[in-house]
Amino acid sequence: MTWDVESVATELLACEDERRDRPPFTDDWPELDLATGYQIQDLTLQRRLDRGERLIGVKLGLTSRAKQQRMGVDTPFVAWLTDAMILPAGDPVPQDRLIHPRVEPEIVFVMGERLEGPGVTAAQALAAVDVVLGGAEVIDSRYRDFRFTAGDVAADNASSGAFVTGPIALPPSELDLSLEGVLVEVDGVVTDSATGAAVQGHPAEALALAANDLARRGHAIEPGWIVLTGGMTDAVPAPAGASLAFHFSRLGSVHVSGGA
Repeated sequence: MTWDVESVATELLACEDERRDRPPFTDDWPELDLATGYQIQDLTLQRRLDRGERLIGVKLGLTSRAKQQRMGVDTPFVAWLTDAMILPAGDPVPQDRLIHPRVEPEIVFVMGERLEGPGVTAAQALAAVDVVLGGAEVIDSRYRDFRFTAGDVAADNASSGAFVTGPIALPPSELDLSLEGVLVEVDGVVTDSATGAAVQGHPAEALALAANDLARRGHAIEPGWIVLTGGMTDAVPAPAGASLAFHFSRLGSVHVSGGA
């Protein structure tokens, strides 16, 4: 198979619709680099919008150095959020539309002002935030065994699946986000913990990175958008029957069920 931007976009959306995984495209198309991956990502976004989805924000992936090393990549990724990815609080993981879901805790920003790069600093980024929430992202790669290169994962919208936000929203001035902690509970047992410092040293650094990265692609972060700043810990599997909880220091708890 000879791949190009159009055919990879078509295949990725088909894999998502059919709950089908596949090998990374770079096995056959080693020229699929990060820039090309973002072209594919933007094309798949346009196709999502064309079928009625609404753009509501952005997400960052692989913002921690440990996760980058584990996945064999050396940079965070920025990707799109649409309203089809919202998981209402209390609803189970949508097993019927995901392939191999995993869940990770995130610090979530809701933007109050437009944020446009280049040259955005963490302080400028944080000043544009309206409120902060705890959240959880359900990631789901279209690649078998989560095996991919930078170009593959950018094309795949940084393993997007679904996301849920917690019950408490606070202005950033009331939080020390580098010290905001989270405990990961799996089936009643605490298995991991982290603080906001795991996300690029401070979640505002991740937000600034997103604004500057999007500027190179001709985009800005708009008022009202949701920004998922990246997993604070490793993602944990979320099969049917699983009971997951993410307990934040000040941002409340987010509960996620694997469903029946």
